[in-house]
Amino acid sequence: MPITFRKSFRILPGIRLNINRHSWSVTVGPKNGPKRTWSSTGRTTTSMDLPGPLGHRSTRTRRRRES
Repeated sequence: MPITFRKSFRILPGIRLNINRHSWSVTVGPKNGPKRTWSSTGRTTTSMDLPGPLGHRSTRTRRRRES
């Protein structure tokens, strides 16, 4: 079983800093409702939690320009 590390800190109400072994991310949004997450790897995620089995998640990854 691999060793994992994940920690989440509440900076302000509605803003969290999430840290793991390979990256960090910032999540903005209420505990229940729409959230937006920006990751140091270039991934942006928008998610909406709804009651029951419903929910929505959309993920985009920023492409890096190569010179």
